[in-house]
Amino acid sequence: MNAIVSSELLAQPDTTLPVQTTEPAPGKRIGDVILAVNNITLRFGGVKALTDISFDVREHEIRSIIGPNGAGKSSMLNCINGVYQPQEGSITLRGQSFKHMNPRQVAEAGVARTFQNLALFKGMSVLDNIMTGRNLRMKCNLFQQALRLGPALREELEQREAVERIIDFLEIQPWRKTPVGRLPYGLQKRVDLGRALAMQPSVLLLDEPMAGMNVEEKQDMCRFILDVNDEFGTTIVLIEHDMGVVMDISDRVVVLDYGKKIGDGPPDAVRANEDVIRAYLGTSH
Repeated sequence: MNAIVSSELLAQPDTTLPVQTTEPAPGKRIGDVILAVNNITLRFGGVKALTDISFDVREHEIRSIIGPNGAGKSSMLNCINGVYQPQEGSITLRGQSFKHMNPRQVAEAGVARTFQNLALFKGMSVLDNIMTGRNLRMKCNLFQQALRLGPALREELEQREAVERIIDFLEIQPWRKTPVGRLPYGLQKRVDLGRALAMQPSVLLLDEPMAGMNVEEKQDMCRFILDVNDEFGTTIVLIEHDMGVVMDISDRVVVLDYGKKIGDGPPDAVRANEDVIRAYLGTSH
């Protein structure tokens, strides 16, 4: 991790952020399993990045993955969205098992992703960056889009309306025409989230969405994540190093260490898990 996590941090939520109990919010309904990771093992040569990892994600929940640096968290997301192909195990989405799917196929199945390191088009505007997330919704071919023929023009206007709604939702209207490279880091992270939301995913993978943010920016991002989960009904899988954030907004947490699962359950149970405390502190509790 970026900093050693103390036992006090594991034991208490971060008081600078809105506190959520380990029970679902009033009126929140957690559904059936929508995504299942089954005995995933991933090797790079002779090195095992993941070893026999299994967990599930239920519809409409916020499911966090935590662990020290090098624990295999991002590798796990890369397996889910098709960037890496695990040597063993399978991933099941809505009851259908898939192997050897590329990222576009996974996206077409309803899984979107943000990245730890921003991969935005820095010279393009906020609006145009988010528009790239609507690519999967476009039915006209590239030739029609380039010439902006009748059907393509109508389709583009429809997609822009959807993007404008996302811009309003994320409260970035003042910067809609601004090149992304000129925005502060926290706003760029918001644009990255907007591009993923533009795909209208049923499952949203967030890889350290609050890395490098100050307290105020983290509060804003927490609010947007909770609103996406609540208002859109989007299932969220979250990697985050800030334990206050994780314990406050997660419904369940899975813990990895050196590519192995060492904890899984509600935040309170994970917070008290001896193996989890040992992994973060390097000592027994």
